[in-house]
Amino acid sequence: MVKKSNGPSQILVSLAALVLVAAGLSAAKVILVPFLLAGFIAIISAPPMFWLKRKGMPVWLALLIVILGVFLLGLLVAILIGNSVGDFTSNLPTYQTRARQQAAGAVVLLEKLGIHISGQELIRIFDPGAAMKLIGILLNALGNMVTNGLLVLLTVIFMLLEASSIPGKLRLIFGEESSLDRFDNFIHNVQHYMAIKTIVSLATGVLLAIWLIILGVDYALLWGLLAFLLNYVPNIGSIIAAIPAVLLALIQFGAFKAGIVGAGFLVVNLVVGGLVEPRFMGRGLGLSTLVVFLSLLLWGWLLGPVGMLLSVPLTMTAKIALDSHEDTRWLAVLLGPENTPPTKKLVRS
Repeated sequence: MVKKSNGPSQILVSLAALVLVAAGLSAAKVILVPFLLAGFIAIISAPPMFWLKRKGMPVWLALLIVILGVFLLGLLVAILIGNSVGDFTSNLPTYQTRARQQAAGAVVLLEKLGIHISGQELIRIFDPGAAMKLIGILLNALGNMVTNGLLVLLTVIFMLLEASSIPGKLRLIFGEESSLDRFDNFIHNVQHYMAIKTIVSLATGVLLAIWLIILGVDYALLWGLLAFLLNYVPNIGSIIAAIPAVLLALIQFGAFKAGIVGAGFLVVNLVVGGLVEPRFMGRGLGLSTLVVFLSLLLWGWLLGPVGMLLSVPLTMTAKIALDSHEDTRWLAVLLGPENTPPTKKLVRS
Protein backbone atom coordinates (compact mmCIF):
# COMPACT_ATOMS: atom_id res chain seq x y z
CA MET A 1 0.00 0.00 0.00
CA VAL A 2 1.34 3.40 -1.01
CA LYS A 3 1.70 5.81 1.85
CA LYS A 4 -0.31 8.98 1.39
CA SER A 5 1.81 12.10 1.24
CA ASN A 6 1.57 14.80 3.87
CA GLY A 7 -1.15 17.27 2.91
CA PRO A 8 0.47 20.61 3.91
CA SER A 9 3.86 19.53 2.58
CA GLN A 10 2.34 18.52 -0.74
CA ILE A 11 0.54 21.84 -1.00
CA LEU A 12 3.76 23.76 -0.35
CA VAL A 13 5.62 21.70 -2.95
CA SER A 14 2.85 22.31 -5.52
CA LEU A 15 2.82 26.06 -4.83
CA ALA A 16 6.62 26.23 -5.08
CA ALA A 17 6.46 24.43 -8.42
CA LEU A 18 3.85 26.91 -9.66
CA VAL A 19 6.08 29.83 -8.63
CA LEU A 20 8.99 28.32 -10.57
CA VAL A 21 6.77 27.78 -13.62
CA ALA A 22 5.51 31.40 -13.43
CA ALA A 23 9.09 32.69 -13.22
CA GLY A 24 10.05 30.60 -16.23
CA LEU A 25 7.08 31.89 -18.24
CA SER A 26 7.97 35.49 -17.43
CA ALA A 27 11.62 34.95 -18.39
CA ALA A 28 10.67 33.30 -21.68
CA LYS A 29 7.89 35.70 -22.69
CA VAL A 30 9.91 37.10 -25.63
CA ILE A 31 9.61 33.69 -27.30
CA LEU A 32 6.42 32.52 -25.60
CA VAL A 33 4.16 35.48 -26.51
CA PRO A 34 4.48 35.06 -30.32
CA PHE A 35 3.94 31.32 -29.91
CA LEU A 36 0.80 31.84 -27.80
CA LEU A 37 -0.52 34.41 -30.28
CA ALA A 38 0.06 31.90 -33.10
CA GLY A 39 -1.80 29.27 -31.08
CA PHE A 40 -4.68 31.70 -30.57
CA ILE A 41 -4.89 32.37 -34.32
CA ALA A 42 -4.56 28.65 -35.13
CA ILE A 43 -7.41 27.69 -32.79
CA ILE A 44 -9.68 30.26 -34.43
CA SER A 45 -8.55 29.27 -37.94
CA ALA A 46 -8.80 25.49 -37.52
CA PRO A 47 -12.63 25.15 -37.71
CA PRO A 48 -12.88 26.99 -41.10
CA MET A 49 -10.04 24.87 -42.48
CA PHE A 50 -11.67 21.61 -41.31
CA TRP A 51 -15.00 22.81 -42.77
CA LEU A 52 -13.38 23.38 -46.16
CA LYS A 53 -11.80 19.90 -45.96
CA ARG A 54 -15.19 18.33 -45.23
CA LYS A 55 -16.55 20.04 -48.35
CA GLY A 56 -14.01 18.06 -50.40
CA MET A 57 -11.31 20.70 -50.75
CA PRO A 58 -7.67 19.49 -50.70
CA VAL A 59 -5.77 20.15 -47.49
CA TRP A 60 -3.22 22.45 -49.13
CA LEU A 61 -5.93 24.59 -50.75
CA ALA A 62 -7.99 24.85 -47.55
CA LEU A 63 -4.86 25.84 -45.64
CA LEU A 64 -3.89 28.38 -48.32
CA ILE A 65 -7.33 30.04 -48.22
CA VAL A 66 -7.30 30.27 -44.40
CA ILE A 67 -3.73 31.60 -44.27
CA LEU A 68 -4.46 34.21 -46.95
CA GLY A 69 -7.48 35.32 -44.94
CA VAL A 70 -5.40 35.61 -41.76
CA PHE A 71 -2.66 37.49 -43.63
CA LEU A 72 -5.07 39.99 -45.21
CA LEU A 73 -6.82 40.65 -41.90
CA GLY A 74 -3.47 41.16 -40.16
CA LEU A 75 -2.33 43.53 -42.91
CA LEU A 76 -5.54 45.58 -42.69
CA VAL A 77 -5.23 45.83 -38.91
CA ALA A 78 -1.57 46.91 -39.18
CA ILE A 79 -2.43 49.59 -41.77
CA LEU A 80 -5.37 50.86 -39.70
CA ILE A 81 -3.32 51.09 -36.51
CA GLY A 82 -0.35 52.72 -38.24
CA ASN A 83 -2.40 55.35 -40.06
CA SER A 84 -4.62 56.15 -37.07
CA VAL A 85 -1.76 56.53 -34.61
CA GLY A 86 0.17 58.68 -37.10
CA ASP A 87 -2.84 60.94 -37.77
CA PHE A 88 -3.59 61.27 -34.07
CA THR A 89 -0.01 62.32 -33.34
CA SER A 90 -0.15 65.02 -36.03
CA ASN A 91 -3.52 66.27 -34.75
CA LEU A 92 -2.54 66.17 -31.08
CA PRO A 93 -1.83 69.97 -30.83
CA THR A 94 -5.37 70.66 -32.13
CA TYR A 95 -6.88 68.34 -29.54
CA GLN A 96 -4.81 69.92 -26.77
CA THR A 97 -6.05 73.39 -27.79
CA ARG A 98 -9.66 72.16 -27.69
CA ALA A 99 -8.99 70.53 -24.31
CA ARG A 100 -7.80 73.89 -22.91
CA GLN A 101 -10.95 75.56 -24.24
CA GLN A 102 -13.13 72.86 -22.71
CA ALA A 103 -11.25 73.20 -19.40
CA ALA A 104 -11.70 76.99 -19.37
CA GLY A 105 -15.46 76.63 -19.91
CA ALA A 106 -15.67 73.97 -17.21
CA VAL A 107 -13.79 76.20 -14.71
CA VAL A 108 -16.28 79.02 -15.28
CA LEU A 109 -19.22 76.65 -14.79
CA LEU A 110 -17.73 75.15 -11.63
CA GLU A 111 -17.01 78.56 -10.15
CA LYS A 112 -20.67 79.48 -10.63
CA LEU A 113 -21.51 76.36 -8.62
CA GLY A 114 -19.09 77.40 -5.87
CA ILE A 115 -16.41 74.85 -6.78
CA HIS A 116 -12.95 76.30 -7.26
CA ILE A 117 -10.47 74.29 -9.31
CA SER A 118 -7.47 75.20 -11.44
CA GLY A 119 -7.87 75.08 -15.21
CA GLN A 120 -4.46 73.42 -15.47
CA GLU A 121 -5.70 70.59 -13.26
CA LEU A 122 -8.61 69.94 -15.60
CA ILE A 123 -6.33 70.01 -18.63
CA ARG A 124 -4.08 67.49 -16.91
CA ILE A 125 -7.07 65.22 -16.27
CA PHE A 126 -8.48 65.44 -19.81
CA ASP A 127 -5.18 65.62 -21.68
CA PRO A 128 -5.75 63.61 -24.90
CA GLY A 129 -2.06 62.76 -25.08
CA ALA A 130 -2.22 61.18 -21.62
CA ALA A 131 -5.41 59.34 -22.57
CA MET A 132 -3.70 57.82 -25.61
CA LYS A 133 -0.95 56.37 -23.41
CA LEU A 134 -3.51 53.88 -22.13
CA ILE A 135 -4.17 52.72 -25.67
CA GLY A 136 -0.55 52.98 -26.71
CA ILE A 137 0.43 50.16 -24.34
CA LEU A 138 -1.81 47.68 -26.16
CA LEU A 139 -1.13 49.03 -29.64
CA ASN A 140 2.61 48.93 -29.09
CA ALA A 141 2.35 45.31 -27.97
CA LEU A 142 0.34 44.50 -31.09
CA GLY A 143 2.84 46.44 -33.18
CA ASN A 144 5.62 44.29 -31.80
CA MET A 145 3.63 41.24 -32.82
CA VAL A 146 3.33 42.65 -36.33
CA THR A 147 7.13 42.93 -36.53
CA ASN A 148 7.21 39.21 -35.70
CA GLY A 149 4.44 38.61 -38.21
CA LEU A 150 6.43 36.22 -40.38
CA LEU A 151 7.36 34.07 -37.38
CA VAL A 152 3.76 34.04 -36.14
CA LEU A 153 2.41 33.23 -39.61
CA LEU A 154 4.85 30.34 -40.13
CA THR A 155 3.99 28.95 -36.69
CA VAL A 156 0.27 29.12 -37.51
CA ILE A 157 0.86 27.24 -40.78
CA PHE A 158 2.75 24.43 -39.06
CA MET A 159 0.16 24.24 -36.27
CA LEU A 160 -2.66 23.88 -38.79
CA LEU A 161 -0.73 21.26 -40.74
CA GLU A 162 -0.26 19.22 -37.57
CA ALA A 163 -3.82 19.74 -36.29
CA SER A 164 -5.35 16.75 -38.08
CA SER A 165 -2.61 14.33 -36.95
CA ILE A 166 -2.58 15.26 -33.26
CA PRO A 167 -5.46 12.92 -32.17
CA GLY A 168 -3.71 9.92 -33.71
CA LYS A 169 -0.43 10.79 -32.02
CA LEU A 170 -2.14 11.19 -28.65
CA ARG A 171 -3.86 7.83 -29.09
CA LEU A 172 -0.45 6.23 -29.59
CA ILE A 173 1.04 8.08 -26.61
CA PHE A 174 -1.69 7.49 -24.04
CA GLY A 175 -3.33 4.34 -25.37
CA GLU A 176 -6.38 5.19 -23.25
CA GLU A 177 -9.69 6.44 -24.53
CA SER A 178 -10.26 8.33 -21.28
CA SER A 179 -7.14 10.43 -21.80
CA LEU A 180 -8.06 11.09 -25.41
CA ASP A 181 -11.63 11.99 -24.42
CA ARG A 182 -10.28 14.43 -21.86
CA PHE A 183 -8.07 16.06 -24.51
CA ASP A 184 -11.00 16.22 -26.97
CA ASN A 185 -13.11 17.81 -24.24
CA PHE A 186 -10.40 20.40 -23.59
CA ILE A 187 -9.97 21.23 -27.29
CA HIS A 188 -13.73 21.57 -27.71
CA ASN A 189 -13.94 23.87 -24.66
CA VAL A 190 -11.22 26.17 -25.95
CA GLN A 191 -12.53 26.23 -29.53
CA HIS A 192 -16.07 26.84 -28.32
CA TYR A 193 -14.91 29.72 -26.14
CA MET A 194 -12.70 31.24 -28.84
CA ALA A 195 -15.34 30.94 -31.58
CA ILE A 196 -18.15 32.49 -29.54
CA LYS A 197 -15.88 35.16 -28.04
CA THR A 198 -14.54 36.11 -31.49
CA ILE A 199 -18.03 36.41 -33.00
CA VAL A 200 -19.30 38.43 -30.02
CA SER A 201 -16.20 40.65 -30.03
CA LEU A 202 -16.54 41.25 -33.76
CA ALA A 203 -20.20 42.20 -33.38
CA THR A 204 -19.29 44.56 -30.52
CA GLY A 205 -16.52 46.24 -32.51
CA VAL A 206 -18.62 46.63 -35.67
CA LEU A 207 -21.64 48.06 -33.82
CA LEU A 208 -19.53 50.53 -31.87
CA ALA A 209 -17.58 51.61 -34.97
CA ILE A 210 -20.86 52.28 -36.80
CA TRP A 211 -22.18 54.20 -33.79
CA LEU A 212 -19.05 56.38 -33.63
CA ILE A 213 -19.11 57.00 -37.39
CA ILE A 214 -22.73 58.18 -37.14
CA LEU A 215 -21.78 60.55 -34.30
CA GLY A 216 -18.73 61.83 -36.21
CA VAL A 217 -16.09 60.83 -33.65
CA ASP A 218 -12.57 60.80 -35.09
CA TYR A 219 -10.82 57.44 -35.64
CA ALA A 220 -14.07 55.49 -35.27
CA LEU A 221 -12.57 52.40 -36.96
CA LEU A 222 -9.63 52.41 -34.53
CA TRP A 223 -11.95 52.57 -31.51
CA GLY A 224 -14.07 49.78 -33.02
CA LEU A 225 -10.95 47.65 -33.48
CA LEU A 226 -9.92 48.41 -29.92
CA ALA A 227 -13.38 47.37 -28.65
CA PHE A 228 -13.04 44.11 -30.62
CA LEU A 229 -9.62 43.32 -29.13
CA LEU A 230 -10.38 44.37 -25.56
CA ASN A 231 -13.62 42.38 -25.53
CA TYR A 232 -11.36 39.32 -25.07
CA VAL A 233 -10.22 40.84 -21.76
CA PRO A 234 -12.76 39.75 -19.12
CA ASN A 235 -14.54 42.17 -16.79
CA ILE A 236 -12.62 45.40 -17.51
CA GLY A 237 -11.89 45.22 -21.24
CA SER A 238 -15.08 46.94 -22.37
CA ILE A 239 -14.56 49.73 -19.82
CA ILE A 240 -11.01 50.41 -21.01
CA ALA A 241 -12.17 50.39 -24.66
CA ALA A 242 -14.74 53.12 -23.94
CA ILE A 243 -12.34 55.57 -22.27
CA PRO A 244 -10.46 56.99 -25.30
CA ALA A 245 -13.57 57.30 -27.49
CA VAL A 246 -15.52 59.11 -24.74
CA LEU A 247 -12.61 61.45 -23.94
CA LEU A 248 -12.10 62.27 -27.61
CA ALA A 249 -15.82 62.95 -28.05
CA LEU A 250 -15.66 65.22 -24.99
CA ILE A 251 -12.82 67.21 -26.57
CA GLN A 252 -14.45 67.29 -30.00
CA PHE A 253 -18.07 68.03 -29.17
CA GLY A 254 -18.52 68.61 -25.45
CA ALA A 255 -20.12 66.78 -22.55
CA PHE A 256 -23.52 66.08 -24.14
CA LYS A 257 -22.23 64.17 -27.14
CA ALA A 258 -19.60 62.44 -25.00
CA GLY A 259 -22.47 61.18 -22.85
CA ILE A 260 -24.20 59.84 -25.97
CA VAL A 261 -21.00 58.03 -26.97
CA GLY A 262 -20.70 56.54 -23.49
CA ALA A 263 -24.35 55.48 -23.58
CA GLY A 264 -23.74 53.69 -26.88
CA PHE A 265 -20.85 51.73 -25.38
CA LEU A 266 -22.97 50.87 -22.36
CA VAL A 267 -25.95 49.65 -24.40
CA VAL A 268 -23.87 47.59 -26.83
CA ASN A 269 -21.90 45.89 -24.05
CA LEU A 270 -25.01 45.22 -21.98
CA VAL A 271 -26.93 43.73 -24.90
CA VAL A 272 -24.13 41.84 -26.66
CA GLY A 273 -21.99 40.98 -23.64
CA GLY A 274 -24.72 40.63 -21.04
CA LEU A 275 -27.50 38.96 -23.03
CA VAL A 276 -26.24 37.51 -26.33
CA GLU A 277 -22.87 36.11 -25.19
CA PRO A 278 -24.15 34.17 -22.14
CA ARG A 279 -26.92 32.69 -24.30
CA PHE A 280 -24.39 31.03 -26.63
CA MET A 281 -21.41 30.68 -24.27
CA GLY A 282 -23.29 28.91 -21.53
CA ARG A 283 -21.74 28.30 -18.10
CA GLY A 284 -19.44 25.48 -19.09
CA LEU A 285 -16.05 27.22 -18.93
CA GLY A 286 -15.39 25.53 -15.61
CA LEU A 287 -13.84 28.65 -14.04
CA SER A 288 -15.13 30.73 -11.17
CA THR A 289 -15.77 34.45 -11.69
CA LEU A 290 -13.04 35.36 -9.20
CA VAL A 291 -10.54 33.10 -10.99
CA VAL A 292 -11.38 34.73 -14.34
CA PHE A 293 -10.59 38.17 -12.91
CA LEU A 294 -7.44 37.03 -11.10
CA SER A 295 -6.25 35.24 -14.23
CA LEU A 296 -6.50 38.55 -16.07
CA LEU A 297 -4.13 40.14 -13.56
CA LEU A 298 -1.76 37.16 -13.43
CA TRP A 299 -1.34 36.59 -17.18
CA GLY A 300 -1.17 40.33 -17.79
CA TRP A 301 1.66 40.58 -15.27
CA LEU A 302 3.49 37.57 -16.70
CA LEU A 303 3.04 38.13 -20.44
CA GLY A 304 1.84 41.72 -20.88
CA PRO A 305 -1.20 42.84 -22.91
CA VAL A 306 -1.26 39.67 -25.03
CA GLY A 307 -1.49 37.65 -21.81
CA MET A 308 -4.55 39.69 -20.83
CA LEU A 309 -6.21 38.93 -24.16
CA LEU A 310 -5.56 35.20 -23.74
CA SER A 311 -6.09 35.00 -19.97
CA VAL A 312 -9.19 32.78 -20.04
CA PRO A 313 -7.89 30.17 -22.57
CA LEU A 314 -4.55 30.02 -20.75
CA THR A 315 -6.26 29.50 -17.40
CA MET A 316 -8.47 26.79 -18.89
CA THR A 317 -5.34 25.06 -20.18
CA ALA A 318 -3.69 25.28 -16.76
CA LYS A 319 -6.82 23.90 -15.10
CA ILE A 320 -6.95 20.89 -17.42
CA ALA A 321 -3.26 20.22 -16.78
CA LEU A 322 -3.72 20.46 -13.01
CA ASP A 323 -6.75 18.18 -13.14
CA SER A 324 -4.77 15.46 -14.93
CA HIS A 325 -2.68 14.61 -11.83
CA GLU A 326 -3.85 13.53 -8.39
CA ASP A 327 -1.26 15.71 -6.61
CA THR A 328 -2.54 18.92 -8.23
CA ARG A 329 -6.24 18.11 -8.67
CA TRP A 330 -7.09 20.14 -5.58
CA LEU A 331 -5.85 23.25 -7.42
CA ALA A 332 -8.14 22.45 -10.37
CA VAL A 333 -11.07 22.19 -7.94
CA LEU A 334 -10.19 25.62 -6.49
CA LEU A 335 -10.14 27.14 -9.97
CA GLY A 336 -13.58 25.74 -10.82
CA PRO A 337 -16.99 27.25 -10.03
CA GLU A 338 -18.95 26.27 -6.97
CA ASN A 339 -20.23 22.68 -6.89
CA THR A 340 -18.92 22.01 -10.40
CA PRO A 341 -16.75 18.98 -11.18
CA PRO A 342 -13.33 20.04 -12.51
CA THR A 343 -13.77 18.20 -15.78
CA LYS A 344 -17.25 19.40 -16.65
CA LYS A 345 -17.88 19.34 -20.36
CA LEU A 346 -19.39 22.17 -22.38
CA VAL A 347 -22.81 21.59 -23.85
CA ARG A 348 -22.42 21.44 -27.58
CA SER A 349 -24.57 23.93 -29.36
